[in-house]
Amino acid sequence: MADRGGRMRLPLVIGLAAVAGIAAGLAVVYVRGGADGNVGALASGDCSPAVKAAGLLKPLAKGEVAGFQVADRPVSLSHLAFQKGDGTAASLADFGGKTVLLNLWATWCVPCRKEMPALDRLAASEVGPDFAVVPVSIDTQDPSKPKAFLEQIGVKALPLYADPTTRIFSGLKSEAMAVGLPTTVLVDGKGCALGVMSGPAEWDSDDAKALITAARKGV
Repeated sequence: MADRGGRMRLPLVIGLAAVAGIAAGLAVVYVRGGADGNVGALASGDCSPAVKAAGLLKPLAKGEVAGFQVADRPVSLSHLAFQKGDGTAASLADFGGKTVLLNLWATWCVPCRKEMPALDRLAASEVGPDFAVVPVSIDTQDPSKPKAFLEQIGVKALPLYADPTTRIFSGLKSEAMAVGLPTTVLVDGKGCALGVMSGPAEWDSDDAKALITAARKGV
């Protein structure tokens, strides 16, 4: 009886172990999925209010900023990293609480060079405790070139940021927010994208300032 009972119980034990193993496997898959994929989704979910705010900005995308495309899905950009002028690490998360105009440029990009004075004038007149212009050079060669260029054109208000790895551009490209230079993204105080402008713009124009002011006020 003992042998028979043992033989009868063995399939049951194996079956339970298999079920437990499958359950454990599913748990591992779920946890790994959360770590690798769902964390990003949750971060984007936190940006859902930004999509509504972006929609309210749409009527202001006109004139000098007619090409501004408002965000139609939640995208968090707080993780985007770059360097300060002294080489220390920085990211958009450092600007928490501020509306940010993130501008990607390079010294070899003629339209970028053309719009830089307007960005400088915008920074000089509008930067404050709730707003920042963050121009990030993605020059990959001589790290002194961006600084020399800004000095050459007489930039006074713009800070120098750089990402010679160009990963910040790749990050925006992966979100379908960058196809070339210059690329300028308006970001809210939580690091959520409000919209993007592909190509140059007169960022100190009345049209641009109206758009930025509305974003700063939360629309």
